[in-house]
Amino acid sequence: MRTLYLVALLPPEPVFSHVWDLKQEVHRLTGSRNAVRLPPHITLLPPLSEADEFEGLCTAALADFAATEATFEVVVDGFAWFGSRTLFVHVQEAAALRAFHARLMAWCAAYLPQVQPEGRPYTPHLTLATRDLPPAQVPELRQLFAERAYAASFAVQSFTLFRHDGRQWQARATFALGGGAVPQQG
Repeated sequence: MRTLYLVALLPPEPVFSHVWDLKQEVHRLTGSRNAVRLPPHITLLPPLSEADEFEGLCTAALADFAATEATFEVVVDGFAWFGSRTLFVHVQEAAALRAFHARLMAWCAAYLPQVQPEGRPYTPHLTLATRDLPPAQVPELRQLFAERAYAASFAVQSFTLFRHDGRQWQARATFALGGGAVPQQG
């Protein structure tokens, strides 16, 4: 059997709740549901379909990788769009996050060859709405978010492996950077 897996950074509180509230607001305004199917996150490895055995291999490899990494800071500031399909919170000054992602991809190339490099540049972001956003509501949503401000920063202390159970994404393992204790999500 093949299963979908995803690896992502979950922002800590209060950023987690603020972004979740924004996702819920967009859902209420537009009916868009895709973005509220996952908690606020920054994707590290997009969904990939693998055999069930992959989870054990992936968990071990990601735990080893996390132990080699130090915490780092992420700054989010403002809103942006990918075309007219995806509204997101912009990750500003993402050099540390891009470097972390590059090291993760190099680790995967060595220890998880099932993870293939993406064909496009890594663009970290926190999605608020995607794919099922009604085209007729995009102009109003663009204006609404052009008039708003949101900025925050947070320390990245861990990342999470998700598995899709056929209905929704389930967190399967969280990996603390530097091998420390895994922070609890509030």
